[in-house]
Amino acid sequence: MLKTNIEKLVMQSVQGRIHHPVMRQPGYRIGSDGVPRILPATAAITYNAKIGDVCMGLMGDHVEPGVSMKNADANEDAALNVLACVGNVAKVITGDGKGALGVVTGKHGGADHVMVYFDDSVLDQLAVDDKILIKSFGQGLQLVDYPDVICMNLDPSLLDKLDISEKDGKLEVGVAAVIPAYLMGSGLGSSTMMSGDYDIMTRDPKTLEALKLDQLKFGDLVFIEDHANNHGPDYLKGSGTLGVIIHGDSFIAGHGPGVTVLLTSRNSTLVPKYNPDANLKNYI
Repeated sequence: MLKTNIEKLVMQSVQGRIHHPVMRQPGYRIGSDGVPRILPATAAITYNAKIGDVCMGLMGDHVEPGVSMKNADANEDAALNVLACVGNVAKVITGDGKGALGVVTGKHGGADHVMVYFDDSVLDQLAVDDKILIKSFGQGLQLVDYPDVICMNLDPSLLDKLDISEKDGKLEVGVAAVIPAYLMGSGLGSSTMMSGDYDIMTRDPKTLEALKLDQLKFGDLVFIEDHANNHGPDYLKGSGTLGVIIHGDSFIAGHGPGVTVLLTSRNSTLVPKYNPDANLKNYI
């Protein structure tokens, strides 16, 4: 077990409402191929896109698995999106599903949504505007013996469950896929990744097939080569970032499945190792 500063972390309540989908009339999104499409997109209670399901090839755009939550007040929404961490416990506090527990699975920048996994039996009890409370815990997490590795958006209890092993001063992290730096798109230029995500560009099918990215799943742990995320995404040869796939593919230029950052280093401390089972469904 990795030594951390868990005893110094602060746990706080953050809260939001299940967010209704929004759409500007007439609803078209123009793909990189120039084709306009009207499709399901962000927000909602999404019943048939779940952690562990393939996020590619869906008739949707930036689809968010499970339940998407948000606040109407911009400052409260910012706090929700920064302080909530992947792996945090979420609790329904209003409506027919009151008392049901779920788990935070990702944070989507731009849409500013926090996504939560609930069992199917709970989803059927939920409604738009139901309130969900999250015990936020994890921001400020540090690996005591690896000070060059920055943790973010990661509940310490989930860190303990991930496929991470120590070897020769490195941390080998189990991942379902390795993403080359040149495929990272929308979200570049952000000043921090302690909320939201950035996207894998997926409009080149031959590259996706060659790299075996055409079967990416919601919840997959992935390693981004040569990207440091200490203060936003930054190309740096030899660096690396561990993240999780949090939303589905997109037809729009520069977009694709989103990655919420969990661990990053400007050095070569993080080393990927292939593990086809490296998915949140096996850890939560």
